[in-house]
Amino acid sequence: MQRRVQPEILDTLPACDPAAMRSRRELRLINAIMGNHRWLAREVRHCIRPGWRVLELGAGGGAFGSRLLAAGVCEAQQITGLDLAPRPAGWPCESVWMQGDVLASAWPEAEIVVANLFLHHFDPASLAQLGARLSAKCRVVLASEPARRRRHLVQGALLSVLALLSRVTRHDMRISIRAGFLSNELPHALGLDGWKCKTDTTLLGAYRLCAQRP
Repeated sequence: MQRRVQPEILDTLPACDPAAMRSRRELRLINAIMGNHRWLAREVRHCIRPGWRVLELGAGGGAFGSRLLAAGVCEAQQITGLDLAPRPAGWPCESVWMQGDVLASAWPEAEIVVANLFLHHFDPASLAQLGARLSAKCRVVLASEPARRRRHLVQGALLSVLALLSRVTRHDMRISIRAGFLSNELPHALGLDGWKCKTDTTLLGAYRLCAQRP
């Protein structure tokens, strides 16, 4: 299955739209099933050093940053969220929130950059742009994205029935899987070939990248 990037419905809806709010709740369920936040939090804990800062690209509702704080992985002032959506109501006042396009916004200094179910939205040219900024800015890149396999499309269809997922989530899940990654596709697209990169996939459809600057 060749990689294909298409628009997702959730990206076109206002943050306050009821359909968008429901889909974001369903995404929290999907993240929990895939174990994305658990894996990312474990990797941040392993990589972080005193004084290091964490930038999350596509931070959405701020759930992952809140998880880092609840687990004691880092302090609130070490975390920055960047997203098109406005600052979430529960985002810590000590943490920075930047509303804007990741390709157009000025990124703050951060040693660790995290992306969860976000990088698959970008075509090769945009991934190359992001990779250039990552190479200039940080020491560690952690990403959890969809794995692009047909069996995960089947798993997604089954979950949609069992969990009564909304039309938005059902549509976007199929689009996300088809835009996902395998093997070394993501570090290569980001231009991180000189970095120490480890990629893996899980039975439940997660593609994971841990990249460290040499």
